[in-house]
Amino acid sequence: MSSALLSILLAFLIAISTLQTSDGEFMEWCIADGQTPDDELQMALDWACGKGGADCNKLQAKQPCYFPNTLRDHASYAFNDYYQKFKHQGATCYFHAAAMITDLDPSHRSCKFEYRP
Repeated sequence: MSSALLSILLAFLIAISTLQTSDGEFMEWCIADGQTPDDELQMALDWACGKGGADCNKLQAKQPCYFPNTLRDHASYAFNDYYQKFKHQGATCYFHAAAMITDLDPSHRSCKFEYRP
């Protein structure tokens, strides 16, 4: 096996291992689906931050997840907060097809998306 191929394989294995928790479960986050129309996304965000029980305080001005100040970014944070809190009680990452699961950590700058095993 060539050293370049071996390096690629090693990098892949390291990347995969960092996405797994100690019990072998893959880490996943719930984010807004990029194809969802803004009006549907807004309704889902309103529900998540209201009746859904997501903690949306970090989305307020001068808070760590306010920027980028876009509907999609704010919805992603709220969807993930809701999903991580309630997934073990049967909650899904659906939001009337406005959201999807990703295995890529959507955290950025000061905005950390929580993951709960």
